[in-house]
Amino acid sequence: ADPDFTAALWRTGQWTVMVVGGALLLSIPVAMILNTDFYGRGIARVIIMLPWAVSLTMTAVVWRWALSGESGMLNSALIGLGLIDHNIQWLASAETAFPMQVLIGILVTVPFTTTIFLGGLSSIPDDLYEAAALEGATPLQQFREITFPLLKPFINIAIVLNTIYVFNSFPIIWVMTQGGPANSTDILVTHLYKLAFRIGKLGEASAVSLVMFAILLVFTMIYVRLAMREQRA
Repeated sequence: ADPDFTAALWRTGQWTVMVVGGALLLSIPVAMILNTDFYGRGIARVIIMLPWAVSLTMTAVVWRWALSGESGMLNSALIGLGLIDHNIQWLASAETAFPMQVLIGILVTVPFTTTIFLGGLSSIPDDLYEAAALEGATPLQQFREITFPLLKPFINIAIVLNTIYVFNSFPIIWVMTQGGPANSTDILVTHLYKLAFRIGKLGEASAVSLVMFAILLVFTMIYVRLAMREQRA
């Protein structure tokens, strides 16, 4: 087997699990906060959704500039705060480039995931929480016994949709590092692009695309099954 393909496949798994998992962990508390009634909730919702409205390519370009080793805003801010004493080449090493890309992937996935969870939370009757409060249930117990079970179908849908979306996500990796340095941040979709349009190995590229199609087909079938189950419920 091609070692570059194997590495890209493994990294795609890491990329997908970390971005989808991180987005889920952040989106649930964010959605719960935005679902409560407070002054400025409408503005807060708009701010949370803004990254979703911006082109992913444009977002990646901005982050590439912010993470620049010499003139990047992140280095300037960290030096100003006294947290580091020299510029860090964030995108020049796999040890820092890939984690940064994962972090950005999480940030741009949170708005969509939060929207799904807000829809789920708004469908939960307030009467359930009022009855639980009268019974003396703590907020944690209310989350465990009411919110989480009723939100579970929406969590399942979010996992499947985000997996399809993140697995196939090209701009963040490509715009920021083009899979470098030395292919160390390549995922399947960037590996496929290089094979087809840089090296010209169309046969290998077709094989990679078939593998990607098969993986995505599995998740699409899972999504359809979950959606049908939700309709029956």
